[in-house]
Amino acid sequence: MHIDHVVYAAGPAGLKTEATRFESLLGVKSIDGGLHPRFGTRMRLLPLTDARYIEISEVLDHPAAEKAPYGQAVRARSELGGGWLGWGVSVSDLSGLEQRLGRKAVLGTRHFPDGRLLEWQQLGVKGLIADPQLPYFLRWVSEPSILPSALPGTVRLTQIDIAGCRDRVEQWLGAPVPDVFDGVAVQFGSPSGYPGIIAVTFETAAGLVRV
Repeated sequence: MHIDHVVYAAGPAGLKTEATRFESLLGVKSIDGGLHPRFGTRMRLLPLTDARYIEISEVLDHPAAEKAPYGQAVRARSELGGGWLGWGVSVSDLSGLEQRLGRKAVLGTRHFPDGRLLEWQQLGVKGLIADPQLPYFLRWVSEPSILPSALPGTVRLTQIDIAGCRDRVEQWLGAPVPDVFDGVAVQFGSPSGYPGIIAVTFETAAGLVRV
């Protein structure tokens, strides 16, 4: 399993303002990631090292956002003022997880501004909605050259702080979550309010930045 990306839901200021804030904090430029037509969202991304990235998402005024779990999740977090929505874990095969969780993966698509199509399968967004400490799973379908992980990055994801329970996340993953998981420190603390990711730390050219 690979910690693939972390997702931030834009707050009232909107996607562009949130992306500009992240650019200033981390010292790198964001990229227009285009639309998720099946989910009713749009996004910008910031490439990281180690085949990872930050996704900043904003829900659209579109019927798909009312029906798709991912659109619902982004809307719910944005209505709380925005913030860290969750984390995505990529795997090479989803079949075992489909059987264990009793649900089928859905196809995700995203159109780049230049018209190219990115495709993947994802599973577990409903779990994230019910318990936001849980990551969702994805398997990339498109060729490696157009994946977000192919973009060069200079900022490294070093730590994820989660309000929740390590045992619960391990049960969901079906695998242990050590203090350093896939090269990233994962720290758990008792939730005092909204559960899920409470902070993410990055190593930048100017030093460590906790968001």
